[in-house]
Amino acid sequence: MEPAALVTGGAKRLGRAISLALARDGYDVAVHYNHSAEAAEQLAEEIRRLGRRCETFRCELSDTSAVERMAERIRDTFDGWSVLVNNASLFERATLTETDESLFDRLMSVNLKAPLFLTRQFAVLCRRGRIINLLDTKVSEELTSHLVYVITKKALLDLTRLTAKELAPDIRVNGVCPGLILPPPGAEEGYLEKLASRVPLARPGRCEDIVSAALYLLHSDYVTGQCIFVDGGEHLR
Repeated sequence: MEPAALVTGGAKRLGRAISLALARDGYDVAVHYNHSAEAAEQLAEEIRRLGRRCETFRCELSDTSAVERMAERIRDTFDGWSVLVNNASLFERATLTETDESLFDRLMSVNLKAPLFLTRQFAVLCRRGRIINLLDTKVSEELTSHLVYVITKKALLDLTRLTAKELAPDIRVNGVCPGLILPPPGAEEGYLEKLASRVPLARPGRCEDIVSAALYLLHSDYVTGQCIFVDGGEHLR
């Protein structure tokens, strides 16, 4: 029985890098996507060329019933499902006065509710394994320009610790908090470099930095409930 991992939002950006790293580390991979069907299939072919099995799963993460059904399909497809990476996330700028109910519900559903119910399904269906949650260095700040986004990531930090306690010893739960790794979609050229001066290490990071942290947490059997900041020291500001 080959070990398998689910990566939500696995078709692009950090999700893609993590999916490929897991395949190289010996895992079959379930790639979740919503709108990125073409990118998901291209990634699946790349993973198969590495000699690992890969299947893609479309799911709207704001639909809890659909999330639960996807988990059941993945468990039926991969007998060795033992890793869950909650990577998918919505990033939207809005202060308190700019926030409406639609934005609040959208970010809460994808960034917090989906990881919670996927974690619950993983625990019920798999019973043993490891979970990695992708957070944000902004959990260390009070960033009002992205109010709801920051709230969801702070709550996911608490969820990481709470589930690590409840699911131990059979399931370890940890998190990674990226900093300046990838620019947001549509950002101007040089976006990361312009912000790097505020980071103690004075440079942006790379996707490989996040991958290394995730693999460390997967392989470190005596670590649970931890969140590693991979942000060049930005959280120290």
